[in-house]
Amino acid sequence: MKTLVLTFALVLSLAGCASGGGPTYEEAANNKMIQADYDATDKLLGTLISPLDREVPIVVATIVNIDNLTHSSTLGRLVSEHVAARLSQKGYSVIELKIRGNIFVLQKEGELLLSRELKDITRSHNAQAVVVGTYAKAAGIVYVTLKVVGVDEENIVKAAHNYVLPLNENMRALLPR
Repeated sequence: MKTLVLTFALVLSLAGCASGGGPTYEEAANNKMIQADYDATDKLLGTLISPLDREVPIVVATIVNIDNLTHSSTLGRLVSEHVAARLSQKGYSVIELKIRGNIFVLQKEGELLLSRELKDITRSHNAQAVVVGTYAKAAGIVYVTLKVVGVDEENIVKAAHNYVLPLNENMRALLPR
């Protein structure tokens, strides 16, 4: 019975994919956003002024709109998810903020770290660093900046990397209208 239910659910989900409305599997596979975010994370790690301990947690904050640092978008939240996933794949200990209750989270914005809260948040999570970043929409591209910030007294930037994403139809769908 369980197999029949799972088969029926699979058929329904495949039928939904084939009905149009969204990208085909091939179109989604050709979307380079995930790889661009992974490559950016790799480059970010490669520019560290001092190595991070893979055993000590890192916090990844939601990437925010450079014009309003208290706002993000689906794009900012997704880039943050990709960065956290890549850090985890590389063997780093990454704190999952969505299951923690003591961080500034706005439902449609994500895990936003304000500088005045950075010290308290990283101390409560025993984090060694925070990945923060911004994005800016331009004509035909989205600029993204990622930074690794140490949690010491000076909040020194330990690494930084800039990259661009194409402002195609999929990217526009991830940004506010």
